[in-house]
Amino acid sequence: MRADVNVSVRKVGDELGTRTETKNVNSVRFVMAAIEYEANRQVAVLEDGGRIVQETRLFNVESGTTRSMRSKEDAHDYRYFPDPDLLPLELDEAFVEECRASLPELPDAQRARYEAAGVTPYQAGVLTAEVESARWFDALLEAGVAGGPAANWVTSELFGALNRLGVGIDASPITPAKAAELLSLIADGTLSGSLAKQVFEVMLETGDGAAKVVEDRGLKQTSDTGAIEAVIAEVMAANADKVADYRGGKDKLFGFFVGQTMKAMGGKANPAVVNEVLKGMLGESVAS
Repeated sequence: MRADVNVSVRKVGDELGTRTETKNVNSVRFVMAAIEYEANRQVAVLEDGGRIVQETRLFNVESGTTRSMRSKEDAHDYRYFPDPDLLPLELDEAFVEECRASLPELPDAQRARYEAAGVTPYQAGVLTAEVESARWFDALLEAGVAGGPAANWVTSELFGALNRLGVGIDASPITPAKAAELLSLIADGTLSGSLAKQVFEVMLETGDGAAKVVEDRGLKQTSDTGAIEAVIAEVMAANADKVADYRGGKDKLFGFFVGQTMKAMGGKANPAVVNEVLKGMLGESVAS
């Protein structure tokens, strides 16, 4: 540690006194000693009718005293001077524009572009925190995936999986192209959210594309109203008491019927269709 100790003294109510600077004091203990000695020295000089000179002093650790090194009356005493080796630097506008054009897209511009594509400000910040993440996400967008769904999936499902695997996005077993395939199957209704999670886990394990996993594992979501109606009829028959309760005004039981239907169909039923058909069938039961 090196400290420069500045000390000045004055009588109570007077203007600030002239300071001295004691250079290169190398411990807290010596700083305290230098301050005490220098303050007492200045008081003694003033009381004897003398004048404190603005100067640089050195501290003697053996004697505990300071001694004058050089005076500094004004800025010129610091011996400032221009560096003769620094030549004027003149850059023409064409060169500046060339440099500006060579810059890659910066994070602020990336975030603004993502937000314009439907990504939340928070997600945009996460995606641009690392250049590798931004490049991966850009490749996903170039594959035709909408910004909002893409950001939701990347920041939750993909980042969560990579965290479990202990790898960065540059070593992701899922490429942007494979992610785009999975997200397109969600968008067109082939996969529900729960089925998509199952497909994604298989993709991580095998490296297969989403369409192949769906075909091989029979994980395609069904929107067949006939099949869904048949399962709902079975669920209602097995839970006649709850049907009666629902018809009696217990609307919250609707979630029970949805859950039982999805369970009976192995999570492969289209939730939107299940909800629509259930409302109709329970409504018919009430009417009859």
